[in-house]
Amino acid sequence: MARIVMKFGGTSMAGTERIRRVAQLVKRQAERGDEVAVVVSAMAGDTDRLVNFCREANALYDPAEYDVVVAAGEQITAGLLAITLQALGCEARSWLGWQMPIHTDSAHAKARIGSIDTDELLASMKAGNIAVIPGFQGLTDDNRITTLGRGGSDTSAVAVAAAVKADRCDIYTDVDGVYTTDPRIVARARKLKAVTYEEMLELASVGSKVLQTRSVSLAMKEGVRVQVLSSFVDESAPDADSIPGTMIVTDAELEKYQVERQLITGIAADKNEAKITLTRVPDRPGAVANIFSPLADANINVDMIIQNVGRDKGETDVTFTCPQADLVRCTDILENRRDAIGYNRLIPDTKVTKISVVGVGMKSHAGVASTMFSSLADRKINIQAISTSEIKVSVLIDEDETELAVRVLHTAYGLDAE
Repeated sequence: MARIVMKFGGTSMAGTERIRRVAQLVKRQAERGDEVAVVVSAMAGDTDRLVNFCREANALYDPAEYDVVVAAGEQITAGLLAITLQALGCEARSWLGWQMPIHTDSAHAKARIGSIDTDELLASMKAGNIAVIPGFQGLTDDNRITTLGRGGSDTSAVAVAAAVKADRCDIYTDVDGVYTTDPRIVARARKLKAVTYEEMLELASVGSKVLQTRSVSLAMKEGVRVQVLSSFVDESAPDADSIPGTMIVTDAELEKYQVERQLITGIAADKNEAKITLTRVPDRPGAVANIFSPLADANINVDMIIQNVGRDKGETDVTFTCPQADLVRCTDILENRRDAIGYNRLIPDTKVTKISVVGVGMKSHAGVASTMFSSLADRKINIQAISTSEIKVSVLIDEDETELAVRVLHTAYGLDAE
């Protein structure tokens, strides 16, 4: 008997028919004799709809009340799945974030999990009950509902798996594993048998939609075994213990899955970036801190940063990227601090995409960046910004050139399937 956490995304929960299919998969896992907890996302499109309601009410909405609104989507699917499981003869009940509870900090809309009370949950699972848990939500010390950020149900699933010491966390999505790139863009993309935590962390951080960044980081920290697989399988498909999805593993475990490590593991594209340029910023010590300190205080993540060489007049331009969802809040903060920062103009741009190549093979091979730059140059694709890490190179390009860039790079690094 094993203890398994199963997580289902929004496309898997989009409507009663798909929820019924999910219930069949959960029932089959439980019939193996396993203790099962299920973490669910809101129905596909529901969270976007709820977010838009908040924006229509007030573009600078109160994040605490925003959480009250958007947490409702997962509560609905948790209840519906529990009802459907009961109709199939299973003992099942929902456990909302405040009922367990899942304790978080008070960073509304981007909360981080501190701890999860599992005594009652484990007692229920050991008694044969299937626990259905809405992802994405938690509770502060002062009893306010919080949410974990977009894609937060992945983090909820991994956190629950760590808390209950699960043998495995199965993440069911609308794809059957992790691919070298988005197969909707590149038809010859290959499914990977295994990816290291480090590579998956980078892929998630640069736009791969398979897993949320924080869920991978938490899985690596807690040693949670994660498998990515598809919920869109027919009734005759084998159960999750024998479905060849993609395992997220340590460097040492990777050797079980492949003999020679690839130079590049995958290519990701992220259209949810926004570029901001501040012109004629004073070129003096502390000027950049005046820009980014208030953004950090507001929990706004900044990615690429470019500061041009100072001009003769002691001024420079500063360009950086942030998530599009934070653009309004970001510009509001900077405009309110215009006098303190001393810039001339603030120029926002949402028509950009971040393209990234990721692979642990970069650690021992030179020329990865030059291949990327020359391949894009050959197709007249202009690079607006660059950032690197030990196993990643990212560039910012025009949004209209996204698919061309991904296809060109996928071929250039020899990732096309035979």
